[in-house]
Amino acid sequence: MSSSAPPAPPEATPLGDGPAGDATAPEGARAAGGEGSPARRRFGLPVATTLVMGNIIGGGIFMLPASVAPYGTISLVAFVVLSLGAVCLALVFGRLARHNPRTGGPYVYAREAFGDFAGFLSAWTYWITSWVSNAALAVAAVGYLGVLLPFHSTTQQILAALALIWLTALSNLAGTRFMGAVQVVATVLKFLPLALVAVGGLFFFDADNLGPFHAGGESPLGSLSAAAAILLFSYLGVESASMSAGEVRDPRRNVGRASVLGTLGAAAVYLLGTVSVFGLVSHDKLVDSTAPFSDAVNAMFGGSWGGTAIALAAVVSMAGALNGWTLLSAQAPYAAAQDGLFPKIFARKRRGVPTVGVLVAAVLASLLTIANFTGGASGAFNSLVLVTTFTATVPYLLATAAQLYFLASGRRDKVSAGRLARDGVLAVAAFGFSLWLVAGAGYEAVYQGVLFLFAGVLVYVGIAARRDRAARGAGNGAL
Repeated sequence: MSSSAPPAPPEATPLGDGPAGDATAPEGARAAGGEGSPARRRFGLPVATTLVMGNIIGGGIFMLPASVAPYGTISLVAFVVLSLGAVCLALVFGRLARHNPRTGGPYVYAREAFGDFAGFLSAWTYWITSWVSNAALAVAAVGYLGVLLPFHSTTQQILAALALIWLTALSNLAGTRFMGAVQVVATVLKFLPLALVAVGGLFFFDADNLGPFHAGGESPLGSLSAAAAILLFSYLGVESASMSAGEVRDPRRNVGRASVLGTLGAAAVYLLGTVSVFGLVSHDKLVDSTAPFSDAVNAMFGGSWGGTAIALAAVVSMAGALNGWTLLSAQAPYAAAQDGLFPKIFARKRRGVPTVGVLVAAVLASLLTIANFTGGASGAFNSLVLVTTFTATVPYLLATAAQLYFLASGRRDKVSAGRLARDGVLAVAAFGFSLWLVAGAGYEAVYQGVLFLFAGVLVYVGIAARRDRAARGAGNGAL
């Protein structure tokens, strides 16, 4: 490991701090209102906030209370700790976006701090995370959709999953304005039933249902860590606003606010929803529940319609998350392609959306979905999903390390000692939170994730070699 300072990004790719915005966008795109043009910044603070909240909250919330119930109400403490870590990470992304408001988020920060290779690894791992997660969301949504529209064959399940993938892809291809409108509607629709349980359930709360504070066989600290390991990945998505910073109006101001507001909103729904379910469903029943929110609704109003209502809410929730993640699956390769670290075709935009990235992600997610249903590859698919819990944290670690590097090297604007100390504490806390995410992924997921990581190294070798040949060819031509 070299002790020398990391190379700065090439001068041909400015950081986008000037009045023209992102100077790395193709010349034609800048002239026509490209990423750096205010005319193309279509996301305001409300849409950016719903993008963060919608991407953090997918379908997992509908099983979380039952998943952590075996550990007792100590799992609520884990929720609070994790929420604080996620907010620290959101604040760090906001600080980084103030200085470099380009589309690409963690990729941009890693490349600025540590050079092309670190930037590529960030973009590569985030790209894998996004399109594999899209397939997982589609498959999970079909499971809930089957409650509303029972499927009679595997072919019907495949078609339903593919329809979800491609409808959300079309939503993105229609442009950032349309995609943002869909995201706002989906977020509102998903939060109505969740708010019913999270807030309305408090009026039916029965403390006798809570069960013991520490129900696990391990020590309290061991139970806390075990519950946290289940909950850790519920907060993936805090970087959503920074990933699309180039499409956000006034990104230096709005990206940070959207990141924090979206994370706090998601944390409030998670915590209040879990507390309400704990108080509505007896502990003994909750431990074995396969639909805890349905049981909670039934406890509130009686009857058995809760299952149908929650199934509908889950489908809307995952469709909204799929809509947001489809955009993010195109943003990381788009930013890298602008810098020559991904194929140039990924840098093409239409209506503010990287169309090729959206289409490629939809195709890959579709193939993985079909393999899951028809190839007997459910075990392999589940392994891939677990790998994403590792690949998603690589960009987090690199981005928080970049913030620590900027603060330690003095490459940021001069600030007071108090502000410097505060930013440093936040960055260290966010880095620790990211490490905790890696640890929670488990040995097998980390092992397989590292293999994916090094497969990307081989891709980088080809891209770097081609860039080097092109540069030497241009130099010889100039002579």
